[in-house]
Amino acid sequence: MVQGIVLARFAWLSIAAAILTMALKTAAYLLTGSVGLLSDAMESVVNLAGALMALAMLTIAARPADEDHAYGHSKAEYFSSGVEGALILIAAISIAAAAVQRLMVPKPLEQIGLGLVVSVAASLVNLFVALILLRAAKTYHSITLKANAQHLMTDVWTSIGVLTGVGLVAFTGWQRLDPVVAIIVAGNIVWSGVRIVRESVFGLMDASLPIEDLSIVQSVIDRHCGTEIQCHALRTRQAGSRKFVSFHVLVPGDWTVDKGHNLLEQMETDIRNALPNVTVFTHLESIHDPVSWDDIPLDREKCSLRKDDLPIP
Repeated sequence: MVQGIVLARFAWLSIAAAILTMALKTAAYLLTGSVGLLSDAMESVVNLAGALMALAMLTIAARPADEDHAYGHSKAEYFSSGVEGALILIAAISIAAAAVQRLMVPKPLEQIGLGLVVSVAASLVNLFVALILLRAAKTYHSITLKANAQHLMTDVWTSIGVLTGVGLVAFTGWQRLDPVVAIIVAGNIVWSGVRIVRESVFGLMDASLPIEDLSIVQSVIDRHCGTEIQCHALRTRQAGSRKFVSFHVLVPGDWTVDKGHNLLEQMETDIRNALPNVTVFTHLESIHDPVSWDDIPLDREKCSLRKDDLPIP
């Protein structure tokens, strides 16, 4: 819950930055009449919508588990990044349409110097906030803050491209450079939107943990396993900032329940210490029972009934 409050503060920072940059870039467009700067301002509107969505989803994701959501609400973060990606794609289409129209009918730019100064100020605000959000996303393992930060960084690079286009117009006098750069900007925004949507889909599809996290989990398991103890059926997934790990531990059949339980507790503790925000599920089995090896695949296709399993008459 405390982490949810902290993440919400970062979302509010993103909202404030979006409002400020939107105002600055709109002013830059009104001063110059540049369709490139207009595209930059339109992307700031998307930034604001994405930041508001991020705040809403982070608030939901911070809710504790309940009877209807036993695994918590952390997957709500993927809806935020997915919606933000879709908004980016819509903005890119709008930018491209405006740029094509300006390419057909060029219009001279005005007050270029002042417009560039205002736009640079807006870009610096985005860069500052994006770096803060990237650090927070890494610290708190938040896919929502990561998507928001990546969007802001894309906005920064977009602004650099637009400023370059406006500067070239001022230097060469070729008015069509402005809409050409705006079209290139739209293409860059499309790529950013597709990437964010792709990450959201992978999250909703319960994709496995990243290779670096899997390596951490496997190294902990390997420290405990050997000739007498073996592990298999390792499965992982991630829901927002929450990671899930499950695996089976096979021990000699003559071990006591306490001995097996203590081993599992130690392995779970070691994984939690090595990997933040992780929920670990373990299952204890006898290494001498052939049935214990039937659950290496995701689903058991067939499990024969042993004599010992038959009900006592």
